[in-house]
Amino acid sequence: MNLRQALTFLTVAELGTVSKAALRLRVAQPALSRQIIALEQELGLRLFDRVGRRLLLTGEGEQLIAGCRLLLNSVSSLQEQAQSLRQGDTGVLKIAGSPQHIESVLSQFLHLYAKQYPKVEIRIREGTGSEILTMLERGEIHLGQNLLHAVRLDERHFGSLPLGSVQLLAVCHPSTPLGPNRTIEIADLAGLPLLLMDGGFGFRRAFDAASRVAGLKPTIAFESRNPHTLLALAEAGHGVAIVPSQLQCWRYRLRIVGLTHRRRVLQEALTISWDKRRPLPRFATDYCAMLAAHMRETFPITRPTEPATAKRGVRSRAKRVPAVRSAAAGRSRA
Repeated sequence: MNLRQALTFLTVAELGTVSKAALRLRVAQPALSRQIIALEQELGLRLFDRVGRRLLLTGEGEQLIAGCRLLLNSVSSLQEQAQSLRQGDTGVLKIAGSPQHIESVLSQFLHLYAKQYPKVEIRIREGTGSEILTMLERGEIHLGQNLLHAVRLDERHFGSLPLGSVQLLAVCHPSTPLGPNRTIEIADLAGLPLLLMDGGFGFRRAFDAASRVAGLKPTIAFESRNPHTLLALAEAGHGVAIVPSQLQCWRYRLRIVGLTHRRRVLQEALTISWDKRRPLPRFATDYCAMLAAHMRETFPITRPTEPATAKRGVRSRAKRVPAVRSAAAGRSRA
């Protein structure tokens, strides 16, 4: 049974005559009669009994009519869904990102996106740089967040949009001797126990590449897939964690400094990528543009802490202000 036969069968059953059904369907009566005969032959069942001028459903026809209505209703629903999809404001968007990106960026951004596209269902997957690239290549996701140079994208097949830059940070217990400044040369990490992210992360590969350029042979104390494990160990004094500036560190009591090489800040471009062979719906391209704008306003999530001497200067100035005001008040009373 095809859709045309199903519609003919249902219309004849509802109207009771071939003539009325032919008028509604705008089909010649002989052609419509042939469709009914062909359907009965195909199914091997008699669907109608002729009583006078009317056609009444047989017992077998009664049992098939419910399934026929369900079929046509499903087709109608699919047509409505296709119309909504053509409008570009409804559908499913599959994205993937690193744990720190999901925690620090998407946790807030998704609320903003939902206000613009309330009918779009977001499905998020977590992964490392290489895992996210594999998801894109297999067509399992529409969009993947990654560091630009940490994973090589085939530019013939993949497009990308820059989202800003992520700085390489060294974080540790405040008592760890990393010098008094807001930055430290990556080569000066030599001999310090380092807490690093797993080798599957693009950020780890970016740090390894910078270490090779600087001639640093890292002393690796611990590796983890969970960046907050590194922060907890650093806070407890077990080493220096190397983390991206998009990671939230405010829950921990830490000293934070930026990494440099020959006084140049070490940072990596962050992008969102897609497979150009799969056309993106409008809500996906808008997602990319909205995310880039959001990150320009909020980055970096974590910044280097101020040197201790500068903090003491701020505190001392704050303490002197009340004294000046008090003296001024005394002169006024006098």
